Amino acid sequence: MDVAFEDDSLKRLETDPGFTGGHDAAIVKAFRKRMQMIRAANDERDFYALKSLHYEKLKGDRDGQSSMRLNDQWRLLLRIQQVENGKTVVIISIIDYH
Repeated sequence: MDVAFEDDSLKRLETDPGFTGGHDAAIVKAFRKRMQMIRAANDERDFYALKSLHYEKLKGDRDGQSSMRLNDQWRLLLRIQQVENGKTVVIISIIDYH
C-alpha cells in the first residue's frame, strides 16, 4: 500500500537509522517493522489477517481512524484513505494507550 505521513518526524523515524524521535529503541524497532508490513499489504484485510497486530477501527473521537499494536503499551494510529489508484495509509501518530 502507499503510505503518507501527517508528521514529518514519523517519516524520518522510518528512514533515518539514527533518529529515535524521543521514543524507546524497542518502539522504534516495532514501528519500522509495522511500516514494512503496511507497505507490503495489498489492503487493510491483510492487517486483520495478522492477529498479532491487533488492528482495529476506532470509534468516538477517533472515528475514521484505526490502530495497530506496537507493543503492550504503544499503538500506531493510522487512517485509510481511498485515492484514485487504490488506497493510501496515512500514518497519524504513535500514542501511549495507558
